[in-house]
Amino acid sequence: MLNRKIIHIDMDCFYAAIEIRDNPSLKDKPVAVGGDSARSVLCTCNYMAREFGVHSGMATQKAKQLCKQLVILPVCFEKYKAVSKSIIDVFYEFTPLVEPLALDEAYLDVSLNQDYNNSATFIAKAIVERIWQKEQLRASAGVAPNKFLAKIASGLNKPNGLYVIAPKQVDDFIKALPVEKLFGVGRVMLEKLHHRGLKKCSEVQQLSLLQLIQEFGKFGQTLYHQSRGHDDRVVEPNRPRKSVSVETTFEQDRRDFNLIHQDLRDLHARLVQRRVECPYKIKSQFVKIKLTNFQVKSAEIGSHTDDLSVFVNLLKRLLVQAQPIRLLGIGLRFHVVEGVIEQGSLF
Repeated sequence: MLNRKIIHIDMDCFYAAIEIRDNPSLKDKPVAVGGDSARSVLCTCNYMAREFGVHSGMATQKAKQLCKQLVILPVCFEKYKAVSKSIIDVFYEFTPLVEPLALDEAYLDVSLNQDYNNSATFIAKAIVERIWQKEQLRASAGVAPNKFLAKIASGLNKPNGLYVIAPKQVDDFIKALPVEKLFGVGRVMLEKLHHRGLKKCSEVQQLSLLQLIQEFGKFGQTLYHQSRGHDDRVVEPNRPRKSVSVETTFEQDRRDFNLIHQDLRDLHARLVQRRVECPYKIKSQFVKIKLTNFQVKSAEIGSHTDDLSVFVNLLKRLLVQAQPIRLLGIGLRFHVVEGVIEQGSLF
């Protein structure tokens, strides 16, 4: 059986790095990209900002408190998408098996690449160097026998780093891995695992699949396989999206339905624009709101269109209690049949 050679490439603070590249005067300053209003959050920040405790997903106001000199730049997705496309073109120079995960990361299967002495490590180094030559942006790479391990590896020597997990190293690596490194282990799950005395994967390995499912529910199956380094997923080139959505966070909580309805119309216009990138058959429409107490509610209905009136009716259903809302989002899910997303008409 062929040992797979998987590379995970993760661009270093992608959006911020592009902005700094395009404006060298920002090079020695803490920089973040995101909204600058009272309710906004940061998309990303450079490593200088992270030294102050700032991080992606942090509320902008908190970031400003931690770093008074933080430079906050608006998001420019069109520019980031263009750079992302250029980087993906680099990946295709090395293999046709490329699975982009977002604008700033991707999996590559280089198992059949005979160049660079058939070494995935040398290929990863060449990819990172090629990205730098073409875009003057740094990336980190992880090399491993499967996608799960490659993604963990790419984060271990950031920024501008490379980490390799050879097949013979997998057992020792995974046994020493802290459980917080496993995907899906958030704060609550981490507390449960630590309460059970499970801090490393070697300790999780002592429990059977049945025991893990009994203690942690459906996630126990994920714990069982991840704690052993198992991952049979293949790199999926041109993987279609299962859904598309847009949302907005209000600077002040919204209660007036007329204002919310206008916000919905604006979101719908954005969604229709995003829909052009996803020419798949629609399965359903959904609306999500976040109340002033941060409670999230959603409503969904089967549909074959992106009709605005359907979103309006779903929103009315959620607003029956007339509570103020701080966030509004809408989206579409696409129809999946036996793992294949059906093509649909844009019109």
